[in-house]
Amino acid sequence: MLTFFNQGKAEKPLSSEAQSCLQLVRGYWEALRHAGRLPSRGDIDPRGLSGVLERVFLIERVAHGQARFRLSGMHLHDLLGMDARGIPLGSFFEPVARTRLTDELEQVFSHHNILTLHLEAERSLAQPALAACMQILPLAHDNGTQQLALGCLVSEGKIGRSPRRFAIAQLHHETITLPGLTLVSSASKTAPDRRMTAPRPALRLVSSRD
Repeated sequence: MLTFFNQGKAEKPLSSEAQSCLQLVRGYWEALRHAGRLPSRGDIDPRGLSGVLERVFLIERVAHGQARFRLSGMHLHDLLGMDARGIPLGSFFEPVARTRLTDELEQVFSHHNILTLHLEAERSLAQPALAACMQILPLAHDNGTQQLALGCLVSEGKIGRSPRRFAIAQLHHETITLPGLTLVSSASKTAPDRRMTAPRPALRLVSSRD
């Protein structure tokens, strides 16, 4: 059962540090909008995210509701226990959560949704309590074909033995329209997923290809 975010109580708030990371990435994305349009991959300069690069990632859509990592910060490496480049985004999630992730991720790429996932990691003797929040922001298509999204993943708690995989405790999406990116609807849902029961201070972003 979910113990942090979804136990009949109010959602556990993120720390100010975690909120600051998410806000910085969202603010950077907002600042890159040209005439209200989505930012493109070419607009992103790692120097603009220098304080949170270890928690930033870039994913590429490879099939319906499926994406893999193109870029990944070192915090994601620590959580997964390996280089995340080229790895499916679903690798961070428990099997029961992946179907839900597929549906929501497709909305990011097809309908320009902004997706926020409140997560809780599976626990064991060597894997202590660990909560996280993942934010995924759509990017403009590259020549109408390549579909990318910018993301940020923050976690709170000790990582313990990796890999750490997560259940979706709650999710929130914002649906926007182009070119004005006007918010037309929002929804917050409690996910029905059932869950089984310190990062290195690197500030670099690695890429699998240009």
